[in-house]
Amino acid sequence: MALVHPSAVVDPGAQIDASVSIGPFSVIGPHVRIGAGSSVGPHCVIEGHTTIGRDNRIFQFASLGAAPQDKKYAGEPTELVIGDRNVIREFCTFNLGTVQDAGVTRIGDDNWIMAYVHIAHDCVVGNQVTMANNATLAGHVQVGDWATVGGLVGVLQRMRIGAHAMVGFASHVNKDVPPFMVVDGNPLEVRAVNLVGLRRRDFSNARLSAIREMHKLLYRQGHTLDEAMVAILALGQAQPDAAADAALLHDFLKTSASGIAR
Repeated sequence: MALVHPSAVVDPGAQIDASVSIGPFSVIGPHVRIGAGSSVGPHCVIEGHTTIGRDNRIFQFASLGAAPQDKKYAGEPTELVIGDRNVIREFCTFNLGTVQDAGVTRIGDDNWIMAYVHIAHDCVVGNQVTMANNATLAGHVQVGDWATVGGLVGVLQRMRIGAHAMVGFASHVNKDVPPFMVVDGNPLEVRAVNLVGLRRRDFSNARLSAIREMHKLLYRQGHTLDEAMVAILALGQAQPDAAADAALLHDFLKTSASGIAR
């Protein structure tokens, strides 16, 4: 505990690895666990049943593990679980889960979460996600791996943002955003395939071509959703390089309870 500033308040019940650094005036509650190599800046409050993995960098004024902003919450021992190697910038607020869902708000690994981001109760954020300043997730939202959520984006309760999707600045997300797509606006509209992001992740030309064809099947050829899903699955069967991408998109569409962005 040599790396804890003398002005920080760390409850004796907290489980803090000896390599963790905690800045001035931060407060760490009794049910908090923080893994090796993580750092907590000054004036942070980490409370509740919160588990933070290894090598996270938490900047000043973050509030992690506070009670959910849900009037039904009655003090149940729900959780916030944060993985490894995340960057969490200034004034972020991540809340505990609720018993009305799985009871856990979960953030994965290697995420880049900018200032003033709010992640509400029972959200599930995957890995390698980027969330820009003031992005806000209401309760029960799911964000897939490698998704990008732009600044000032508001995501309605229980919406899903698919893997590799990108949500543009100041958008209102009130429908599910399928994997690989770029959306923006209010009302929300699909603009194109997220080619820039996919190329940065070394998608092959064959995979990119197949994903562009899936976009056409879903949005440009007048198919019903059921017809597009059948065609996307057939495309994946015909093009082995794209089979996993087609299955990802098909399964997302099949399980959408709120409808998809069009």
